[in-house]
Amino acid sequence: MIRTQAEVLRMIQAIGPALPNIPWEDRPPGCSDVVWRYSRNPIITRDAVPGANSIFNSAVVPFNGAFAGVFRCDNTARDMQIHAGFSDDGIHWQIEPQRIQFVCEDPEIGQFVYGYDPRVCWIEDRYYVTWCNGYYGPTIGVAYTYDFRTFYQLENAFLPYNRNGVLFPRRINGKYAMLSRPSDRGHTPFGDIFYSESPDMIHWGHHRFVMAPFGGWQSTKVGAGPTPIETPEGWLLIYHGVLTSCNGFVYSFGAALLDLEKPWKVIYRTRSYLLNPREYYECVGDVPNVVFPCAALVDPPTGRMAIYYGGADTVTCLAFAYLHEVVDFVRVNRL
Repeated sequence: MIRTQAEVLRMIQAIGPALPNIPWEDRPPGCSDVVWRYSRNPIITRDAVPGANSIFNSAVVPFNGAFAGVFRCDNTARDMQIHAGFSDDGIHWQIEPQRIQFVCEDPEIGQFVYGYDPRVCWIEDRYYVTWCNGYYGPTIGVAYTYDFRTFYQLENAFLPYNRNGVLFPRRINGKYAMLSRPSDRGHTPFGDIFYSESPDMIHWGHHRFVMAPFGGWQSTKVGAGPTPIETPEGWLLIYHGVLTSCNGFVYSFGAALLDLEKPWKVIYRTRSYLLNPREYYECVGDVPNVVFPCAALVDPPTGRMAIYYGGADTVTCLAFAYLHEVVDFVRVNRL
């Protein structure tokens, strides 16, 4: 039976509230790509905050009818820091000039060393922030906020060394759930994605293997990207993959479908990437040849998806897709 696009959209609709005001630009004429770039990228330049060297790999969520986010802002001393920001339309941003000052009961955990590559996830009654936090090496910092003005820091989720901590937007079997990638002190020429659970957002266990590098664009390491998107087909996970070329790392991104109740079980995973570095702002910067996704907003009634990603570890960019087309791409182009 041949289904209409409207029927397919209903079958693969994201589970969540309508977000009719997310950023959007139609697919360009003649373009057949599943994911296409915003024509006015980058949306945040490297110097949009006074004293910034670069602003990239940042997370955005709906907030009070508009948008808020947490942004990686490396300064001109090359300190890696995270700042809060606000926007009416998800494109034009006012980013706080000073880094987030966390409220933390334990001064050892609360002593800021560095922070980068944040994600933000709404769970139940608050926004949780995860980021790569400096504590004798990189690990996963965890905090929460109600208003993006005051941030309360909890215990680090894991021992060093770990990166790319990404929370699921609801409890799974009564537990908070997170994806992460154990790593090392350096640039990590390896990396698998693992799943972990917690009863209280502090004590993490039940660790399970999710996926490893495979080949081609994802042959060196893989890492979770934006908050997974719940659909009737499974959790849609956008993830980055890294290829080691003769000129260094190349970061692209693809997607996978994970089982709804056992998210460490991969249903499908893309053989081909969805987006790779091609534009000038993705190929030229502090770290060339990088597209690094950290946030994705979806409007379930229309299937429209806005994906925020870092370009060349220097600027913040935006791309668009339809959810049902991404899910179909994962199915058809699976490993």
